[in-house]
Amino acid sequence: MLTAFARAFKTPDLRKKLLFTLGIIVLYRIGAHIPVPGVSYANVETCMKQAGGNSGLFALVNMFSGGALLQITIFALGIMPYITASIILQLLTVVIPRLEALKKEGQTGQAKITQYTRYLTVALAILQGTGLVATARSGALFKGCPVASEIVPSNSIFTTITMVITMTAGTAMVMWLGELVTDRGIGNGMSILMFISIAAGFPGALWQIKVQGKLADGWIEFFAVIVVGLAMVALVVFVEQAQRRIPVQYAKRMIGRRSYGGTSTYIPLKVNQAGVIPVIFASSLLYIPALVAQFSGSTAGWAEWISTNFTKGNHPVYIVTYFLLIVFFAFFYVAISFNPEEVADNMKKYGGFIPGIRAGRPTAEYLSYVLNRITWPGSLYLGLIALVPTVALVLFNTQQNFPFGGTSILIIVGVGLETVKQIESQLQQRNYEGFLR
Repeated sequence: MLTAFARAFKTPDLRKKLLFTLGIIVLYRIGAHIPVPGVSYANVETCMKQAGGNSGLFALVNMFSGGALLQITIFALGIMPYITASIILQLLTVVIPRLEALKKEGQTGQAKITQYTRYLTVALAILQGTGLVATARSGALFKGCPVASEIVPSNSIFTTITMVITMTAGTAMVMWLGELVTDRGIGNGMSILMFISIAAGFPGALWQIKVQGKLADGWIEFFAVIVVGLAMVALVVFVEQAQRRIPVQYAKRMIGRRSYGGTSTYIPLKVNQAGVIPVIFASSLLYIPALVAQFSGSTAGWAEWISTNFTKGNHPVYIVTYFLLIVFFAFFYVAISFNPEEVADNMKKYGGFIPGIRAGRPTAEYLSYVLNRITWPGSLYLGLIALVPTVALVLFNTQQNFPFGGTSILIIVGVGLETVKQIESQLQQRNYEGFLR
């Protein structure tokens, strides 16, 4: 990885792209520390110190915003509205024929879907911004803090509208910065901004573990967490790179005096075909009951049961539900993102076949069989990785401060691998040394 970056800096045009990307990252991190107008930053700092980094129900969104959510900055919503909009559009593509037709149109259709994603991102940012202002004003953002209800001192409509517009504009700017990195930088703009948001919280979280540790002034816990993190990174890299390669043979065809086909290739089916999406789905779904119970203020039996079982991450009911939801969403997302029948039809159209398997329906059934077989270990792996913070709660007496959570590691490793691949591919376009070895 370091070698790829070193070689990239020696190439003039790639060096410009890398420096441009670094400049965008600096702007993004500066915006994550500029408070929204109407917020009492002194009260925010007081509640942050008292919470000690424990973001409770808002841990996932706060992680994706690089800690900007709880500080209520102009980039408080971060990249989360865009991620949600992208997932919604991807799901709707399977349901709405018009979107499915646009997806098949190629670059033109994809441009329209991207435009719809932008509109939906702004709409979600307005909705989430309004919810964040209401949450901060009610004092629920920092539950238990004596000045939590004074984070937004003014109750005027003008202040509320100003705060929502500012955060919505911040989300639109984050989306624009991500697209700039994709077009003029090294690519994968949105993923890189997500990577930076998560990585920004690592140093502080590691130091909090050292401060809260009891063995050898916290250094034993500190190095133990680093060792666990490195082991998790190695595991994630191994599984993320693992794939089942299904061989495909193309028959020779004579068109005029030229022959086409006769080549062999393969269909790469990853063990973790769904990526980090099932973890995000499961986490988001589990937040809903706790949020409903918290904002309802009810003391009924159902509210007490939810508060007991779904608020703390170390409760057995929460752990089992979280694990089962991840496994379910892994199969669900793979089912809507990979269509064996479509792949089989395309292979048949161009004269391709899997050795030993007849073209058409038998090929689709075989692909579906293989996909189900490899999705089981992939989904179980996702569930186990996502439960790492729960294990950390028991071993290190911490949870929200544990930096190497399953979601964060999956995203950081995935984005890191993809970024290195992009840099390597751009290097190979300018330097053919790799092909001559």
